[in-house]
Amino acid sequence: MNIQDRIKNAIRVIPNFPKEGIFFKDITPIFLDQTLCNEITDCFIRQLPEKPDAVLGIESRGFLFGFLMANRMNIPFILARKAGKLPGEKHKEEYDLEYGTSAIEIQKGILQNKSRVIIHDDLLATGGTAAAAASLVEKAGGKVAGFTFLVELADLKGSARLIKFTNNIICLAKY
Repeated sequence: MNIQDRIKNAIRVIPNFPKEGIFFKDITPIFLDQTLCNEITDCFIRQLPEKPDAVLGIESRGFLFGFLMANRMNIPFILARKAGKLPGEKHKEEYDLEYGTSAIEIQKGILQNKSRVIIHDDLLATGGTAAAAASLVEKAGGKVAGFTFLVELADLKGSARLIKFTNNIICLAKY
């Protein structure tokens, strides 16, 4: 069985969560299988065209495999958190949600100029959060080397929004 099939077999689909008509993709059962977690981490790393300088994980589920990848590659891991959650000076980027706006931040001075950064999150839907993270990387003087996602909801065409940053978009399981 390939990695996409193994991921899809582990994910629970929860109908009508968080609201009517949504089929939520619950990735938490994946974390019960350490072998699968290691295979996912290795698969992401194998697909990277080159070793990046850092991995940025988007709060909060992007921290999980993002940290594992960074740790395995022996490179820094950067937190992109919701506004107001990080201490010190920060770069901030607002982005649109279905109903309103949100914002994420990274700490200033955490990225070296021209650092090649992989941005990781668990799910690619419309691409708004990942695009905001990419803008943060650029504001901080870095370069987006790629995106990695566990799951992509292909019908929402989020990857089209990310192409302006890089063509290197890795999604292990597509729905």
